[in-house]
Amino acid sequence: MTMTHISFAHPVARIISMLIVASLAACNSIPQQGSRSKQPFPSVASSDKHSQTGSTARKGGGYYLDDGPGDNPPPNLHLTPDAEPKVEQLRQANMQPYVALGKPYKPMTKLHSYKERGIASWYGRRYHGNPTASGEIYDMYGMTAAHPTLPLPSYAKVTNLENGKSIVVRLNDRGPFLSDRVIDLSYTAAYKLGIIAGGSGQVEVESIIPGDAQILNVVNARPATSSASTSSNKREANSMYLQLGAFGSPDNAHNFLSHLKKKIPWLNKEINITKNKGLYKIHAGPYHDQMLAKQDASAITQHLSLTPVLVID
Repeated sequence: MTMTHISFAHPVARIISMLIVASLAACNSIPQQGSRSKQPFPSVASSDKHSQTGSTARKGGGYYLDDGPGDNPPPNLHLTPDAEPKVEQLRQANMQPYVALGKPYKPMTKLHSYKERGIASWYGRRYHGNPTASGEIYDMYGMTAAHPTLPLPSYAKVTNLENGKSIVVRLNDRGPFLSDRVIDLSYTAAYKLGIIAGGSGQVEVESIIPGDAQILNVVNARPATSSASTSSNKREANSMYLQLGAFGSPDNAHNFLSHLKKKIPWLNKEINITKNKGLYKIHAGPYHDQMLAKQDASAITQHLSLTPVLVID
């Protein structure tokens, strides 16, 4: 009788134990909706789903916790311009030390040089439209990312060490919180970097410190040297340009340039790519009259649904 009781209860106890462990693990890995903006420290970021699957995609094409790409993603995601670094006021609320998954984190309180290599992951539709740690709404089709300690908001260049592709993202969220992960990318950022299919990839993350402050839409940018330019057009000092995009990868910049020349052929001769501070910027110009620059900017906006930035060299 004793032997019968032991052989029957033992597997039941194991099952109950496994269910309890799974329940506790789920409580520690699934954030409450909107909790990032309401808690004094961020809850576990969506990237931590990768700790349970090894990658975003399951066998059969499923995604953990119903995360993944949207049902109707915008077309031409590869042409989405990188985030444009600019001076922004850092949020004091995101500078406070916090604890996630039992590990303490001490966010940076000011911008300074940072470079680290590790694994990048991404998060998608499950968190689309929800508040980020900074209080902003997460847009999986924007060029944003989450980082455990870099200031919010700030900017970083992310390079895929496997294929050499680079992008620039704006950091507005906290996470990931696994020891081997250094950044959690938006869907579009991961798509442009080439890590969507695998769910993660080896990257290098380097902080970007913007130069002079912006006044309205006018950027006081440092002149690019002739050796930095990727086009044959020479830069003219003290002239105005319309900046149509900025990319961390020359391939992405040239792809976007080809797209622009098809959409606005009347500006083909005036558009060129200039490299400055590791970014490949697409400029139209030069303009010697601000009114003419504004007229072209308005026409470009109507054709491309983007707002050019007036740059003064």
